[in-house]
Amino acid sequence: MNFVEELKWRGMIHQMMPGTEEQLQKELTTAYLGIDPTADSLHIGHLVGVMMLKHFQRSGHKPIALIGGATGMIGDPSMKSQERKLLDEETLRHNQNAIKAQLSKFLDFDSDAPNAAEMVNNYDWMKNFSFLDFIRDVGKHITVNYMMAKDSVKKRLSGESREGMSFTEFSYQLCQGYDFLHLFKEKGCRLQLGGSDQWGNITTGTELIRRTTGGEAFALTCPLITKADGGKFGKTESGNVWLDPRYTSPYQFYQFWLKVSDADAEKYIKIFTELSREEIEELVAQQAADPGQRPLQKRLAKEITTMVHSAADYEAAVEASQILFSNNTADALRRLDEKTLLDVFAGVPTFEVSLDEIKNGISLADLLTDRAPVFPSKGELRKMAQGGGVLINKEKISDPYAAVDPASLLQGKYLLVQRGKKNYFLLIAK
Repeated sequence: MNFVEELKWRGMIHQMMPGTEEQLQKELTTAYLGIDPTADSLHIGHLVGVMMLKHFQRSGHKPIALIGGATGMIGDPSMKSQERKLLDEETLRHNQNAIKAQLSKFLDFDSDAPNAAEMVNNYDWMKNFSFLDFIRDVGKHITVNYMMAKDSVKKRLSGESREGMSFTEFSYQLCQGYDFLHLFKEKGCRLQLGGSDQWGNITTGTELIRRTTGGEAFALTCPLITKADGGKFGKTESGNVWLDPRYTSPYQFYQFWLKVSDADAEKYIKIFTELSREEIEELVAQQAADPGQRPLQKRLAKEITTMVHSAADYEAAVEASQILFSNNTADALRRLDEKTLLDVFAGVPTFEVSLDEIKNGISLADLLTDRAPVFPSKGELRKMAQGGGVLINKEKISDPYAAVDPASLLQGKYLLVQRGKKNYFLLIAK
C-alpha cells in the first residue's frame, strides 16, 4: 500500500515536504507522531493522527507514538491563546499508560515484525538535560529570527492574547525539534506526522537535524478536521467525545457518529475507517439513492465504535438506540447498565419518588398523578391505559390501580413511563 496515495484519496494530507513520498517508496521508514498527555484518554480529535499512524503501519512502515511528557509540562502555543496547565510526573505516567492501552486497539505494539509500533516519552530524554546544555547544544543551531517567523509564534505575538507568550512557550518548538533530532539519531526516524497546526514545529525539527547532522528528514501534516456547518469537530454540549467509556459511553460515542450530517459522513468515513475506496463509493451511491436510510452514518458509526470499543459494545449501542422506537424491547431495557440507561433517556422529564412508598406497594394511579405529574388526572390515566397507550418499562399496563413493587425498578431505582408513542418520563426512586 502506498501511504501517500492512501492518505491523498482519504483527504488526509495538508502539507508534505518534498522528497517524502520518494523516501517512503525507497525503504521501510520510521515516523513519529506526538500526543499531548494532558488527560488519561484520547478524544476523537486525536483520531486523525492515530489513523495516520495506523495507515503508516499498514503500509509496511514503523510508527512511533511519542507521548509529550516533557513538552506536556510546557504546553504547545500553536493556535492557542492561553498557556495550559502544567502536569506532574505521576499524572503524566498514568496518562501515558492509559493512552497506550487505547492505541493498542489501532497499532501493533507486540509482534516481532520489523515495523512493530513503539511508544516513547520525551520526558525520558529531557528530564536530565540541563538548561545550559540545552541552550548550548540545541539552541545555538536555531536563530530567534527563524523561530519568530513561525505562524504559531506570530499569531500569539500579534495581539490575540494580551498576555503575549512566555519564554517557556517560546521554547516549545526547540523542544519539539530536539525530539525529532533525538529520534533521528536513536531510532533512525526520518518522518514526523502531525496536524497542520504543527507544521512550524515539525520543520524546526527537520532544520535542526540538517544543521546538526547534515541528515535529511521529512514532514507530513493532515488538515484540521472541521464540520460542514463550520462548527468545531468533536465537541458536543457536554464537551469532548472521549475514547474512554468512563467519560463517553459507547452508546454516546455511537450516537455522535450516527448523527453527523451527510456531507460530514462522506468525509469522515474516509478518515476514520479502513474501508476501501470501492466500499465507500458504494455507500456514497446508496446514500444518494436513498438518503433517509443513512447508510454512510450507520456504517461509519459501526466501524469506528467497533474499532474504539468492541463489536459487543456496538451491538449494545444499536439495541439501546432502538429502545426509543420499538415497543418490543422490555428485555433489552432491563439489560442496559445504569449509565447507558441515563444516556438513552437524557433530556426526558424526570421525577423523584419515594422508594419507601414503592416498597409499601403504592398504586400506579397514585404514583403517576399525585407523586409524579405524568398524567393530569387518574381518569386520563385510566382512559389511556384502556387504549393501550401507557407503558411501564416498555410493557403495556391494563390495570392503572395495580401496585408498583421494587421488582419493577430498573437498576433498583428507575421506572420508565411511556405516555403514548413519544412521551417518556423517568421516575427515580430514592
